[in-house]
Amino acid sequence: MKILKLLFIGIGLLLVPTGCSDETTGANGGRNGNNGGEETETFDGPTYSDDYTSRASWSNRSQWNLANVHDPTVVKDGDYYYMYQTNTSYGNVHEGHGNYPYRRSKDLVNWDFQGMAFPDTPSWVKDSLNNIRAEMDLPPIENPNYGFWAPHITKVNDTYRLYYSVIIDNPIVQDNDGDENDYWTERAFIGLAESDDLASNNWEDKGMVIHSVADGEETYNRDGGNDWTAYFKYNAIDPSYVVTPEGEHWLIYGSWHSGIAAVELDPDTGKPYELNTLEDYGTRIAGRGNVSTNRWQELEAPEIIYNEETGYYYLFLAYDELSVAYNTRVARSENITGPYYGIDGNNVTEGAEAWPMVTHPYKFDEHYGWVGISHPSIFQDPKNGKWFYSSQGRLPPDIPTINASNAVMMGNVREIYWTDDDWPVVAPERYAGVPDSSITEEDIVGTWEEITLEYEYQNIQTSYQVTFNEDNTLEGALEGTWSFDENSNMLTVNNTELIVDNAWDWEASPRRTTITYAGLTSAGRSVWGKKVSGG
Repeated sequence: MKILKLLFIGIGLLLVPTGCSDETTGANGGRNGNNGGEETETFDGPTYSDDYTSRASWSNRSQWNLANVHDPTVVKDGDYYYMYQTNTSYGNVHEGHGNYPYRRSKDLVNWDFQGMAFPDTPSWVKDSLNNIRAEMDLPPIENPNYGFWAPHITKVNDTYRLYYSVIIDNPIVQDNDGDENDYWTERAFIGLAESDDLASNNWEDKGMVIHSVADGEETYNRDGGNDWTAYFKYNAIDPSYVVTPEGEHWLIYGSWHSGIAAVELDPDTGKPYELNTLEDYGTRIAGRGNVSTNRWQELEAPEIIYNEETGYYYLFLAYDELSVAYNTRVARSENITGPYYGIDGNNVTEGAEAWPMVTHPYKFDEHYGWVGISHPSIFQDPKNGKWFYSSQGRLPPDIPTINASNAVMMGNVREIYWTDDDWPVVAPERYAGVPDSSITEEDIVGTWEEITLEYEYQNIQTSYQVTFNEDNTLEGALEGTWSFDENSNMLTVNNTELIVDNAWDWEASPRRTTITYAGLTSAGRSVWGKKVSGG
């Protein structure tokens, strides 16, 4: 069983350091030299603080906006986007109020907390668990320890399906000496509930969809707490759902143990056709390392989309531990079950590292930085066709003025751009609804902060300054030349193509509009930039 999510501790007094905007910060101030349209120049964007500890309590939930978000999943219903998530919050303030917090928004910027999707634990979980234990000649667990982990929301015809993860972290067997490290913890389950109106929050629970499955390769005994051989082949958490152009319905799920699985579903029930043999639990579509021997693979949270404009399925994956090192990779395939390949041509289904990497711990100037940025929800605006990436971001550990700073989780919504060779890149700044306005070559001139998202385990990638000169040369951390195509908003820096867009400078004080760029190096590392002065 995957290591439990962090336990979040109490709320402490805080001071907001210089450069980190608070609720009273003014929003305007221009675009740092970008002479965009008047609508952009006068735009008033979000001003709420990224350090929300002063408003983190349950009684202040109407002020949360995107505070206390983890493992979000997003769908559109009528005028609103709805976001559901894992049970978690700073200080565990959600406890005792139900399961699967959710909120909604009309603009992807201002979110209203609605409460909890389910008031109680579904009764089928305990029944299913103990039925399996009886088949193993094990006694029932009378009081299971439940964890309510990542859900996934999807629309099938006129019905909304909410797939949800429930884990049981009791040890499979309790030794007489009380050492829980002698056995793996119990299995996880994915359940399904349906609704035809998300505003009503009325759900009909459909029971179990699938559960963690053992393959007989390992026993449920462990050789102490450092034994990560993994009893279960597929770990039934982190569901996502995709419908192919041919009308097939698939559940994608799994984490760590032996990789990511895809199982075909009955479109009418949203469940597998049968669960009688190991093959009925799906086929592995992604792994990490030697997939024949490695049963602890450090990847999870699969999310597949099909982009009809490119003809590819894109598999987004979360790599590494979730508190700091979490980062997002992507691979693609022309077939739902793979093989999935990275930008380097290597086979991710067979265990190759997935590139590109589209998020990584990072820090622009005048901010603490963000870590733990992964477990994404990838969704599309049905009106304009834009794609978005939503996940949590955590503040780094050990910020002196913030108690348990790494437990501060802020929801991120970021736009996705597509490169000329059909790979996704994620915007360097969170989405704020900044109006589109024309960007000229003159707007590029000035000083920028740039970050290359090189992979470094638990290390934050920091920014460096680059000056774009009027004569199309570069100074500062980069040398060479640049050019800008005003028709395509494509900036070329030496040999790297970067997509330029209007954006909100979340790190500035006061916050203001700016312009940013995002692209990929030839090795599949994301490059993020934002303009900070000049022009």
